[in-house]
Amino acid sequence: MISQIDLGAVPDLANLTPLPVSLPQLVGLNIKARYRSARCGGDFFDGVAIGSRVIFLLTDIAGRRREVFPIAAQMQNVFQMRAQQLFGTPDANESEGIALLARDVNRSLIEAAHGVRFAPAFLGCYNLALGILTYHNAGHLLAVFHDTESVRILESGGMPMGLFTHSTYEPAVLAFEPHAKLLLVTKGITESRRGAMTFGSERIRQILENSTDSASDICEAVLREAHEFGKSPWWHIYDLLHPGKPHCSDDLTAVALVRSDPS
Repeated sequence: MISQIDLGAVPDLANLTPLPVSLPQLVGLNIKARYRSARCGGDFFDGVAIGSRVIFLLTDIAGRRREVFPIAAQMQNVFQMRAQQLFGTPDANESEGIALLARDVNRSLIEAAHGVRFAPAFLGCYNLALGILTYHNAGHLLAVFHDTESVRILESGGMPMGLFTHSTYEPAVLAFEPHAKLLLVTKGITESRRGAMTFGSERIRQILENSTDSASDICEAVLREAHEFGKSPWWHIYDLLHPGKPHCSDDLTAVALVRSDPS
């Protein structure tokens, strides 16, 4: 079963769990996040629309879901509060804003975890008016970009979050022409296994290259194929012994952005 992650609200820290969020309809950008319904690890996504910008975060926090939820809730609180402060004016410097936001989210992660907690993360600011993404890819979340010229993997720009309180971040800039697409996936997808083989990045590149302009369809396609690739031949026996109980191994999460045709 494929479930949707909605985008944007303030978390209820009393419950110590991150809340789902909701973006309005966006002019010029189709953005969706999807995950498999059986979630056991630390995949976490959040996003907010602020004026003509969309600020979003995808991370994979090390640990099991019960211990990670309070950490993600505190990260979400800091992410949303600081995003409003840093990008709340039309003349905000997007590169500087992403660097400062990454710094503060990283520190909130370490504080909430009471120490080191490995968390690859992708943090971005998409400018709806210009079609430009300013981003920092901290760690090893796979980011694949497809435009008229090529399908290519975006390089990681630094250390994963959660390791050092004084880490610095150097954002990169990516221009989206109409119909350009970006797909982000967590390691549960890239490392999905069938015997000695892993799902890997090449299959993800092919899925994106052959995709439509629907961000939802892109996410669902990569999740479906990664899930089918990693299915154990013994799963049908598990289903018979535990009817209705989902399989729980590693989280499978995908986020897709597609620039809409301005016409």
